[in-house]
Amino acid sequence: MSKQTKDYSKYFDFSDAKVISEDEHGKKIRIRGRDIHIVSEPNQREEKKRGKQDVQVMYENAVPEELRHIGVGKHYLVYTFGCQMNEHDSETIKGMLEQMGYQATESREEADIILLNTCAIRENAEDRVFGELGHLKTLKLERPGLLLGVCGCMAQEEGVVNRIMQRHNFVDMIFGTHNIHRLPQLVQGALFSKEMVVEVWSKEGDIVENLPKKRQGMRGWVNIMYGCDKFCTYCIVPYTRGKERSRLPQDVITEVRELARQGFKEITLLGQNVNAYGKDLEGMNYTFGDLMNDISKIDIPRVRFTTSHPRDFDDRLVEVLAQGGNLVEHIHLPVQSGSTEVLKKMSRKYSREHYLELVDKIYTSIPNAVLTTDIIVGFPGETDEQFEQTLSLVREVGFDSAYTFIYSPREGTPAASMEDNVPMEVKKQRLQRLNDTIKQYSRIGSEKFLGQVVEVLVEGASKNNEHVLAGRTRSNKLVHFEGADDLIGEFVHVQITDYKTFYIKGELVAEPVAIS
Repeated sequence: MSKQTKDYSKYFDFSDAKVISEDEHGKKIRIRGRDIHIVSEPNQREEKKRGKQDVQVMYENAVPEELRHIGVGKHYLVYTFGCQMNEHDSETIKGMLEQMGYQATESREEADIILLNTCAIRENAEDRVFGELGHLKTLKLERPGLLLGVCGCMAQEEGVVNRIMQRHNFVDMIFGTHNIHRLPQLVQGALFSKEMVVEVWSKEGDIVENLPKKRQGMRGWVNIMYGCDKFCTYCIVPYTRGKERSRLPQDVITEVRELARQGFKEITLLGQNVNAYGKDLEGMNYTFGDLMNDISKIDIPRVRFTTSHPRDFDDRLVEVLAQGGNLVEHIHLPVQSGSTEVLKKMSRKYSREHYLELVDKIYTSIPNAVLTTDIIVGFPGETDEQFEQTLSLVREVGFDSAYTFIYSPREGTPAASMEDNVPMEVKKQRLQRLNDTIKQYSRIGSEKFLGQVVEVLVEGASKNNEHVLAGRTRSNKLVHFEGADDLIGEFVHVQITDYKTFYIKGELVAEPVAIS
């Protein structure tokens, strides 16, 4: 069976599964000697629906008082795969675990609970998770009391849950993206029942406010909405994350103000499609541009957002971003392809011409704007000519950098049933040519900084040289320079003396004459 048509749910025979009990609280089954309590399991047919049921906003405490000591004297370890949304979900998971008494550790041997917060957007991300589970099996055999959990987007896939129940039944709990707030109860159930607990909601989740978060560093993530309604034909996210649900403006603004009070230097507003923010808020005429305008008045030095969908990037947002201030000039604007024909097959709902008109509008209103993007090569049916159109669009826009991918079919998406007729060798060649072109324009962007003095938020030591500090400009360009460790977390001014493809180098300036 080819990868394009693989279906985990068909690989496994559940005829040996014995149903022990079934009631309104779910069912209990036994597979290969392991009892599994299935409270609820993913159903992609349900995940495709976009129901009209109201989304509830809840403000209760996620960790009940009686569960706030369950982890005292114990340690946790969370591995995060995937996007910034997953990173932020892990902050919430860690916050709840710490409210339950657990302490963080980096040691698997010390950990009493290990959670894998997973990504489903590409097949290699799933392969990494199953590889990790293989390594953890040995640890579980050595320490049966260790709790192992799989959560996040992979847990929203039927085939993945079936595979874990059959082949990795040493896992103790599986939960999805819609019920992270149920973690305390799931931990309690797994600890005391000694069963595998499966609780994955296919219904779009409610919005749960006041969840504890463990943030580190000087930069903070702030969710403004959840889910996606675009249904691009290659993308699993609308199924794993549910329909678009906006947080109330006052809740977002309150959280940002609190981060400003705590001294955070930079925040990033998160959503699968932040430009759709507010469209689902009944009785309100309040858009993402309005939210950005209100947040621009809060005393926090830098405000970013990710990720945008070109179709919803409206004039109001361009107008607000043009005001500058703490709204940075870096805009991540995924294009995916430069061919209108391919964009139509992807169901991106815009054309090459529309995208370029939007880019021209942004550059006209924000002359110092820096654009980055996402691009997929080798989409089913992509011709040489269509790929050349992608390269020409990259040159026309002059992206500063890009996340580039070879198309990866995801089970259950419309594109997975399309004929994947672009040979892998051709896909790899196209990716190499695309990356070479991106590097060329990234280098041009770096060269423009030569001799300029820039503001840098210092993040820490360089990954390649512990004696060199690294930080980012407002435009998200990586900067390396020599300086003392006490500068980490601070804004400094650096004069650029050299440039590479993806970063620039400079020297610390005490009193800059002018900031670029």
